[in-house]
Amino acid sequence: MIELGKYAATVLWAYGISLLLLAGIIGQTIRANARARAALQEHENRG
Repeated sequence: MIELGKYAATVLWAYGISLLLLAGIIGQTIRANARARAALQEHENRG
């Protein structure tokens, strides 16, 4: 692992938070896609 010196904890926390936020955005996108597909399927079934 690369040497981060005295800022190691701060850098690792920043990476961790960034990864959590990215995972949240991906999860939100997947759920929104599923809702949109369900709405489209419902609309197509009506017509």
